[in-house]
Amino acid sequence: MTDTSTGTRLPRAGEEGLLAVSARGLKKRFGEVVAVDGIDLDVPKGMIFAILGPNGAGKTTLMRMLSTLAKPDGGSAAVMGHDLLNEPGEVRASIAMTGQFASLDEDLTGRDNLVLLARLWGFRGRSAKQRADDLLAAFDLSDAATRQVKTYSGGMRRRLDIAASLVVTPGVLFLDEPTTGLDPTARQGVWRMIRGLAQSGVTILLTTQYLDEADQLAARIAVIDKGRKIAEGTSRELKAQTGSGFLHVAIHDPMQIEKAAAILEARLKHKVRRGVEGAELSVTTDSPKDASDAIASLIDSGIEVSDFRLGSPSLDEVFFSLTGHDAS
Repeated sequence: MTDTSTGTRLPRAGEEGLLAVSARGLKKRFGEVVAVDGIDLDVPKGMIFAILGPNGAGKTTLMRMLSTLAKPDGGSAAVMGHDLLNEPGEVRASIAMTGQFASLDEDLTGRDNLVLLARLWGFRGRSAKQRADDLLAAFDLSDAATRQVKTYSGGMRRRLDIAASLVVTPGVLFLDEPTTGLDPTARQGVWRMIRGLAQSGVTILLTTQYLDEADQLAARIAVIDKGRKIAEGTSRELKAQTGSGFLHVAIHDPMQIEKAAAILEARLKHKVRRGVEGAELSVTTDSPKDASDAIASLIDSGIEVSDFRLGSPSLDEVFFSLTGHDAS
């Protein structure tokens, strides 16, 4: 059964035990600002599930509620079978969370950070050291184990921060924008690590504003904007919602961009996206014939088209089609 207003597949009787996270109507206000406005969510156990949206969409607030760091103002949720409001201790015992910024002692070595956390979790002497060494090896940090964290690169810090969240293996790992500020090579390394965790059975709920990250990692994606969930599905399902494809048109004279955009919007009945660089316009089209007619309209209006192509939409273009603005 599916909630047709949001695309949420509501759990059938008996399925609740298969869900790592289940939420209904979660809400959170900060004064007059509604940060999260009635979000439903179902995350099956063992899945990488992405929450996609721009800065300020409510992603972090949603994660903070699900991890018991913020109390909802409305709605209900269960995490690993435990009620969020009535069993917060049990929820916390079954999860781990890594925020946008590393929560490490920079004056300690990587190994000392992990040993300290292991001791706090109840590991004793030798066991704490062994757990730290195992995590350092798993995250390819053994060579840097005795270095102070302040000497680590951004990617190394991020890996160590996530390793710190796994001293005790959680049922659900919440990752809030795990690759923010990392260079492409470091991002690829974190992606490999996330895939490996999922293969080991950990359910991963991550937020991101990077569309390629959601596309690469997630088996399922929820798109939120202004505190509301506006779409949910696999990457392929979301792309299919935009129509038959996206028409990309390069205009020879940049002075004619606005005129060209107006013609395309009038002809195709969809909002035109302007390229960050150069005189390129992109717009959803419902059929190849509509795209051909739109190009003909530009030429008939005296606008010189230097290039055009019709292709499947990227997840970035899906987000623009759904919201009318870019994800960043």
